[in-house]
Amino acid sequence: MTRNWDRRLRAGNIGLAVIHAAQAAAILALSTSFALPVTGAFMSGPPGSGTPAQETLFHVRIGPVVAAFLLLAALDHALVGLPLRRRYEAALARGVNPYRWLEYSVSASLMVALIAMLTGVADYVALLGLMGVNAAMILFGWLMELFNPPDRERTRWLPFVFACVAGVVPWIAIGAQIGVSVAKGNPPPAFVYAIFVTLFLLFNSFAVNQALQYARVGRWRDYRYGEWCYLVLSLVAKSLLAWQVFANALVLKP
Repeated sequence: MTRNWDRRLRAGNIGLAVIHAAQAAAILALSTSFALPVTGAFMSGPPGSGTPAQETLFHVRIGPVVAAFLLLAALDHALVGLPLRRRYEAALARGVNPYRWLEYSVSASLMVALIAMLTGVADYVALLGLMGVNAAMILFGWLMELFNPPDRERTRWLPFVFACVAGVVPWIAIGAQIGVSVAKGNPPPAFVYAIFVTLFLLFNSFAVNQALQYARVGRWRDYRYGEWCYLVLSLVAKSLLAWQVFANALVLKP
């Protein structure tokens, strides 16, 4: 049974590497120069001397950002499906996949920053903060696996709880940004709501998948089944965000 899962996961990883790379290439080929500003506010006197004025630091082209998180996923799947396959399978036997968490900590954080920028969050400190707390959430997921090997007598849920606490912060911030914008009479476009809702649900699905793994529910008793679910969720989450953004934002004129 283990060998069957290893073969299935190898084929799945190679397939996802090809799919993500192809999507990234398509996004780069079809995207426009549509970009969003990144701003900053800096002191011009002693503290309390006035409200610092926001200034635009640079603009970020959205197409390459979308392609970046797709390419990161493609690289991860290609590595574990081919040159790192033996190490990957050995890690799965220990109930851990460090490669997944390292990739997610960057790609999912880019996704969160992109969603925030689409709602009007532009300050570089805020964006770095959202990316940092999201990366912390992902790394707590890795810690959950390290704390709970397959031969454990009981499940230690504290890393999972900490991950949930950290993970909710970006969504509260983005939700507040949308709410204030609506209250001020400047609501974001409808597609932004769709992205917010679908990605919120999908991000939570990753947490549900891990919870089912460590609660040992049904087929999730086999760690490799949960790994397969992660592959499916990664494909769906990244593809939905990429094409929702492309269909609605990248076709806009700069």
